[in-house]
Amino acid sequence: MIMRVIELWRYPIKSIGGEQLTTAEVGKLGIAGDRGWGLVDDLTGNVLTARREPKLLMASTRLVEGEPLTTTAEGAELRTGADYAEWLDRPVTLARAGSEGGTYENPGDVENDADWMSWQGPSGAWHDSGRSRLSLVTTASLRHWDQRRFRANVILDGSGEDALVGTTVVLGTTRLEVVKQIARCVMVTRPQPGLERELAVFRSIQRELGGTLSVGATVDEPGTISVGDGVDPPA
Repeated sequence: MIMRVIELWRYPIKSIGGEQLTTAEVGKLGIAGDRGWGLVDDLTGNVLTARREPKLLMASTRLVEGEPLTTTAEGAELRTGADYAEWLDRPVTLARAGSEGGTYENPGDVENDADWMSWQGPSGAWHDSGRSRLSLVTTASLRHWDQRRFRANVILDGSGEDALVGTTVVLGTTRLEVVKQIARCVMVTRPQPGLERELAVFRSIQRELGGTLSVGATVDEPGTISVGDGVDPPA
């Protein structure tokens, strides 16, 4: 059975909900504009994520004339760093990803949000890893879980994405090297509009799936991906 694209997602600001697309332009850094901006915590210099600030999941961002526009669950529109600082009640700067990668955090103790560790991400776009510029997951892997918990760019109908790791595939006119399974963190447990905090999601992924869900790819040849495209057999 051919895995086929049923949803495409772009997340302009890291950790804030994104926008659904019918066609995506894909460059070397992934979908154009994906994780192109972040909220930098003025006190720590770290890129703020929902691991540290769960409220980020209570909004969604779309690109308007090439710039991010965020709408909160209450309907407020956020455009500037000052808007985000007021919304979060903490000093932050809206910053575009550049030549230096951001610093991110993750709790080692997911149950208690404790034992925080940090690492340096890649430049260009604020992904957690330079080995995952585009993420893919199938409906079989998602089971009954809401896809918003995992923030994958490409949702595929079918199953078998893990078997693509180590291969090169064509999706639309884009050639991808599928390089890794994506390890999951505390963010999958966080509440979102219509979703409660649910530690059972993380526990199930750890116990049944070895801690990973979805796969990450780098872009060998830029192109476009559209809903309805099938994954050509791996090379």
